Amino acid sequence: CRIIVIGFGAVRCFDYVVETTKETKIGNVCVCTFLAEADTSNGEGRPLPSKNRQFTYAEVLNITNNFQDVIGKGGFGTVFRGNMKDETQVAVKMLSTSSKQGSKEFQAEAELLMRVHHRNLASFIGYCDEGSNMALIYEYMANGNLKDYLSYKSSNPLSWERRLRIAIDAAQGLEYLHHGCKPPIIHRDVKTANILLSENMDAKIADFGLSRAIPSDDHSDVIITTVMGTAGYLDPEYFNSRKLNEKSDVFSFGIVLLELITGQNAIIKKDESIHIVHWVSPLIEREDIGSIVDQRLHGEFDVSSAWKALQAAMACTRPKSLHRATMSTVLTELNQCLAMELSHNRETKERFSEEIYSGSFHSSEVCSTSTASYSITSLFAR
Repeated sequence: CRIIVIGFGAVRCFDYVVETTKETKIGNVCVCTFLAEADTSNGEGRPLPSKNRQFTYAEVLNITNNFQDVIGKGGFGTVFRGNMKDETQVAVKMLSTSSKQGSKEFQAEAELLMRVHHRNLASFIGYCDEGSNMALIYEYMANGNLKDYLSYKSSNPLSWERRLRIAIDAAQGLEYLHHGCKPPIIHRDVKTANILLSENMDAKIADFGLSRAIPSDDHSDVIITTVMGTAGYLDPEYFNSRKLNEKSDVFSFGIVLLELITGQNAIIKKDESIHIVHWVSPLIEREDIGSIVDQRLHGEFDVSSAWKALQAAMACTRPKSLHRATMSTVLTELNQCLAMELSHNRETKERFSEEIYSGSFHSSEVCSTSTASYSITSLFAR
């Protein structure tokens, strides 16, 4: 797998192998120790501590109707849709025997999900752990993942308001992991494919197989002997230093936010591959917001809101983690972006209503983007 490490200068590429390794902690010892960190001679983690949400393999077979309905595949294995006895729809993630992500990651995710509860994290229903038959059972998210919705294959592009609401939901989930959990939890694989959408388009973060608890002491770090993550979303400082902290998630979230704003992938593949940060930077310098924001919106967004969201994204992706925003700050900025967009929408509707009432509106008139200016001098502030 090739990882592109982003600075604001040249793009450097490195080869690396993703595998499970032990971690060394500097500073306070984590109170909440995840099973993926267990070191056992046979390579297996400790038994899961709770039986309250344990399902037998026979029950999993019944829930999934013998694994008939495949709704996704990934590095972990295959995800199936199923039904509980009360007809509640669920998603069942089965660990593949050939998966590089093994029992440690499975047990880490299961234990974490039993400890954390937030409306913007995928709701955990239970697990199965019978020999080689391992499964995680979640609530079913009817609208799939954000990656598919942002794809140009999607026939229903997300509005600017909806994109902001999704960004806020995801930011709230990460803010909870970083500041609402003791000790803090780093997700380590924030990306559009791991942001799921409910029937009402509420966003929830999923896939905690790589997550880690870190010491809460601000002066401590977690040293990772092998970097894990996804190309395009991986924090370059984390890659180079092997030091993990919450700002690694912040960088990844910044890439997700850029994808929401632009409709582009984290790594844009045209004549040659270019990272989204490098693609957007010259457009920012030219103040070309029309070329930055997803063309499928046809200009239907508030310019000031878009610039402010872009500012937040760039504040997340600064090369040095010390200079990046916190998720709490980003969340505040995004809520302001949404308020600006909602105000713009109200003003547009009121203006159209007045024009229709006065008889001055013509059917040939179309809604255009707000012409409000927005300073971009702070976008590259350090």
